[in-house]
Amino acid sequence: MPPDTLQTIYRESPDVVFAGGIFPPQPAPQVEGGFEVSGRWSFSSGSLGASVIGVGIAPTGGEGQSLPRMAVMPRERVRIEDNWDVIGLVGTGSHDIVADRVHVPQDWTFVRGGPSNLEEPMFRYPTLSFATQVLSVVSLGIARGAIDEVREMAGGKPSITGAPSVADRPHAQMEIAKAEARLRSARAFFYEAMDDAWHSLLRGDAVSPAQTNLLRLSSTHATRTGAEVTRAVQMLVGMSGIYESCPLSTRVRDSLVITQHAFMGDITYQNAGAMFFGLKPPPGYL
Repeated sequence: MPPDTLQTIYRESPDVVFAGGIFPPQPAPQVEGGFEVSGRWSFSSGSLGASVIGVGIAPTGGEGQSLPRMAVMPRERVRIEDNWDVIGLVGTGSHDIVADRVHVPQDWTFVRGGPSNLEEPMFRYPTLSFATQVLSVVSLGIARGAIDEVREMAGGKPSITGAPSVADRPHAQMEIAKAEARLRSARAFFYEAMDDAWHSLLRGDAVSPAQTNLLRLSSTHATRTGAEVTRAVQMLVGMSGIYESCPLSTRVRDSLVITQHAFMGDITYQNAGAMFFGLKPPPGYL
C-alpha cells in the first residue's frame, strides 16, 4: 500500500490486527476516487479480532490483472458471518466477510503479490511464500506438541490388555525416534530455505526464482510431514487417542486441516519439479 496510507493505519499504534478474505475476487466497479466493493469472501482467519479488513476485488471498467487486488477498510464497514463450523483449527475463526457497497479509496488498495512501495527487506520477501509459511509453521508446532504429548503419556499405566506401557514397547520406541527425525528434518529444510532467502535480502539482492521455489516446496513438505508425524504418534497410544478429551485427537484434526489448504496441494510438488527441470511454473506459484 502507499506509505501515506500505512502512516494512517499505524498512526496510533503498531498493534493493528489485519484479517482478510481474498477468493473469489469480487467484481468492483470503479467510482470516483476508488472502488465500490460488495460481495462475500471466505476463510478470513482472525476476522473477529481485526481492526482492518482486506478483501479481494477484480476492478471492472479498467485493464485486467493477473493477480487479485486487495481493498482495505475498517472492520466496522463489513459484516462477519459466523460460519466457521469445521473439524479442526476451530480457534482461527476463519469466518466469511460480507461487504455491501463500501467505498474504498484507490490508495487503500494494492495488488497482492505485486511490487512493494517500501524498500525494507521484509517488504521485498516473496509474498506468496510468506503467506504459505505462516500456515506451515503451525503444522510444525502441532507435530512437536504431539510428540511431546506422547512422551508424557507413554510412561503411564500398562494397557488394559496387560501389554507393557507404550514407553516399554520396542515398536513405539522405534516410531517415536522416526517421528522425531522426520520432524526435525522437515523443520531444518523449512528454516534453511527461509534463512537463505532472508540473507539475500539483507545483502540487497532479490530473492531468486530458485530460492522462492525452495520456500514453497519446503512449506508444503513441512505441512505434510507435520500431519503425518502427528497421526503416526497418535497411533502409538491406541484407543486412548480416539477420545475427544485426548489432546492428540485435536492435534490430528488441526494438522489435517492445514494440508487441505490450496497452498499445500500436490500441484506444489509438480510446480517445484518443473522448475528443477528448468521449466516455468504457472502464474501464482512464485
